[in-house]
Order: sequence, then structure tokens, then C-alpha cells
Amino acid sequence: MDKARQIQEELIWNAGYRMDESLRMIRICMSGLSEKDIWEKPNESSNSIGNLIIHLCGNITQYGIASLRNEQDDRKRDEEFSVSSGYTKEELVQKLSDTIAEAKRTFFDTPLEELLRKREVQGFNFSGVGNIIHVAEHLSYHTGQIALWTKILNNKCLGFYDGVDLNAKNR
Repeated sequence: MDKARQIQEELIWNAGYRMDESLRMIRICMSGLSEKDIWEKPNESSNSIGNLIIHLCGNITQYGIASLRNEQDDRKRDEEFSVSSGYTKEELVQKLSDTIAEAKRTFFDTPLEELLRKREVQGFNFSGVGNIIHVAEHLSYHTGQIALWTKILNNKCLGFYDGVDLNAKNR
């Protein structure tokens, strides 16, 4: 296997790993929330957890699926924030899980030349690699928001890393 292909596979594997980690954390959050909690907003300038998950699905689809597949961009971003019900916790988690799985398949199926090609998405000019990094980073960012809001609602540790020694030194 040539070096470029190794780097491509390593990048895509790591992006997928980070996306799966975010999904794992979101599942933990959702398991401790009521159906009412997922649509509650901290204030009028913030979004509910339900809105954030719908938003994540839209963003992942736009950057990580449609763009890399050269498909039409049908995203209606503003609508992601206007929804206030209509999905259960389980439906939201399944929607996000399905979207992440499709994005990861798209990453692996995208040819190297498409990963290097620059394209305009949401007014920004990124390569396919840039889009993959954006998807993982954006998902992580909103996962942190979901975790914080869950901690505020439940006033308890979420245990994301229970059983892991996070003080272990590099080797």
C-alpha cells in the first residue's frame, strides 16, 4: 500500500473513531434525559438538545455526505433550529447514528482525488479532507454542549470515562 493511501485510511479511521466517541457520549446523555428535557432550551438564544441533534444531522449530511458525493445540497439549516418537538429521544439518536454511519461509509468510498479537491460548502472553501475534519470537529463541539446541558439538567457526572485512568502518562 502506498503512503498516500495509508495516510488516507488513517485519517478516515481516526475521524470515524472520534465521531463514534461523540455518538457514544450523546447516547449516555440521552439515556438520562426525559422526553421533555430534550426539547428544553437553557434560554431563548440557545438551542435544545433535540435541535442540536437535528442540526448535527444536517451539517454532517451537507459536509460529509452530499459534498463528498457531489450530490445536490438540500439542507435547510434554519429549520433545524425551529423544530420544537416531533422526535422521541430514540428517534433522534437513531437519526444521528444513521447519519454518522452513512458519513463514515462516504469517507471510505471517497477517492483520493475527491479528498484533495477543493469545493465550496456553506460559503467556505475546503478540500474533502477539510470537510471530514470539519464534520468530526463540529460533532465534537456540539457533543460538548449536549453534555454540559445534560449535566446542568441532572446535576451529576456523566461517567464518559468511568474505568479509564485519565492520569496515565504518555508512553
